[in-house]
Amino acid sequence: MDGLQRTPVKASWALVALALVTGVLLDLFAPQPYMGLPLLAAGPLIAGAMLPFRCAVAVVGLTCGISVGLDIERQRPATPLLVDLAVVGLIGVLGLAINGLLTRQGRDLALTRDLAEAVQLAVLPDPPRTAGPLAVAAGYTAAQAEARIGGDLYAVQETPFGVRMIIGDVRGKGIQAVAAVSVAIGAFRQEAEYAPTLATLAQRLDEAMARMAAQSGPIASTEGFTTALLAEVSLDGEVLSLVNRGHPPPYLLHDGRLVRLDPTVPQLPLGMGLNDLAPPGCEPLDVVRLPPGASLVLVTDGVTEARDTQGTFYDPLRSRRMNRRFIHPEALVDALTRDVGRWTGGRGQDDMAILALTRRPPSRTA
Repeated sequence: MDGLQRTPVKASWALVALALVTGVLLDLFAPQPYMGLPLLAAGPLIAGAMLPFRCAVAVVGLTCGISVGLDIERQRPATPLLVDLAVVGLIGVLGLAINGLLTRQGRDLALTRDLAEAVQLAVLPDPPRTAGPLAVAAGYTAAQAEARIGGDLYAVQETPFGVRMIIGDVRGKGIQAVAAVSVAIGAFRQEAEYAPTLATLAQRLDEAMARMAAQSGPIASTEGFTTALLAEVSLDGEVLSLVNRGHPPPYLLHDGRLVRLDPTVPQLPLGMGLNDLAPPGCEPLDVVRLPPGASLVLVTDGVTEARDTQGTFYDPLRSRRMNRRFIHPEALVDALTRDVGRWTGGRGQDDMAILALTRRPPSRTA
């Protein structure tokens, strides 16, 4: 970290030195009426914009001394000497004012980012490391370091029906997205304890998000929605149930083989205020077996819509780095995050949330 911080400072000092040296040389050797005063005065301006305040003050003082020394060397009258000094001093003061403004803006930006991160953590706390028969890990990567508030959400909760979880993506960014995330997480925390089935839980979340959209004003239902994937692992860890409401499908990793769990019945996102797409008598629920040691990987579209320089979408099924064994879900989350970063070349296009849950082997009793 120190090396990364020193490099810009060295470059700034080099620019200041270049401006001062060039200004001195022009003032000494350039033919009349050319003078090096403009470049000489640029030194304090560069220092004010790029160096710490004390260093900038030192550069202003040094430049004023150089200006006076050059005029004395060239035997210029007192009036031009004072004018040159006034010009250099005025530009130096301007550079110091810029320095103060940039410092204050940097502090305000850091405070805003800290507040945004605090809000994000309050709304979206880290899930428990274990839940029932599952080991849990999660990762959240913002597309831009300056914009830590996003619309991705996830939660894991132990209930009387098993371990229930949600991962979703609210349409939009900023405070409105965070408000929608808080409603979705709050509704999930409340209803997950009482909804008898996963389909009922999805319906109640749909109603909660639709109420929020209606209270937000005269906005069409298609303008505000939340894609979500709901999952439930039975108390014994054997059975995995899924309800997908317009969200990227999850992946099941077992014995080094990654499989995508596409929904049997496509469903609309939450909060659109439309009826269920499932035909009468058809339960919008997919049920699969979760073997011991298998991992369930839930992602947002920041993973599935990540693109390389040619515009090709990332597909974890085709990645050799993902089709292998992972003992701990933390390693799985880290590997997927790094693999997406490698695919995009580190250029994040969207916020990315990853939730990984691994069924722990049953404990042996003596």
